[in-house]
Amino acid sequence: MSEITSSNAIGAEFRGYEEREREGQPVRVAVAARTYPTDPADLWEAMTSAERLPRWFLPIEGDLKLGGRYQLIGNAGGTILRCDPPHALDLSWEFAGATSWVAVRLAGAGEGTRLTLEHIFPKSDDDAFWQKFGPGAVGVGWDLSFMGLGMHIASGGAQVDIEAAHGWTASDEGKAFMRASADAWAAAHIAGGEADEVAQGMAGRTAAFYCGEGGHDHGEGGGEDQGGGGGG
Repeated sequence: MSEITSSNAIGAEFRGYEEREREGQPVRVAVAARTYPTDPADLWEAMTSAERLPRWFLPIEGDLKLGGRYQLIGNAGGTILRCDPPHALDLSWEFAGATSWVAVRLAGAGEGTRLTLEHIFPKSDDDAFWQKFGPGAVGVGWDLSFMGLGMHIASGGAQVDIEAAHGWTASDEGKAFMRASADAWAAAHIAGGEADEVAQGMAGRTAAFYCGEGGHDHGEGGGEDQGGGGGG
């Protein structure tokens, strides 16, 4: 069983933020990417197999094919909008009455495979949750999930010790990881055009939430609610 150590506590290697249009409507996009030491077929299976997903992320049920409905137990559900193994997967991401979208792309990168994940949100100026937390609300959760996936791949597909991982997030090391992740998402947000003080304020509130130091008045986003998984 794979456990978290100082050498494998690694989330995304790249984080980005951009605003664009999706089907003619404005959206906000959080982008995370990392290269894993395996081939696209193995990484695809780790991310889409009902047998392997619970080893590092969450149990899943449903009709796991194009057009089918899926449900991550205790988390988001939705529809599989694109499924082109082992390179492209698009999903609607439905949670607490809100809908966003997740797009996954896998590409060979030297001896490894680069995973690029986009979490796409409708843009609304009256979105109080976004104004409070910004992209780090889901970004920190995805960093934890990228870490869990990395542990799973490095161990040859073994089960991540989920109980130990949850305990780690309450440790000083885990809190430092989540604060650093929130700061990195603030940097990506600033690079994407947000004002420094606004992005840093969002990051501070996001870090406080993940570290158990602040309230959270909406189910959308953050931790286990939106982007967290077996790694954290």
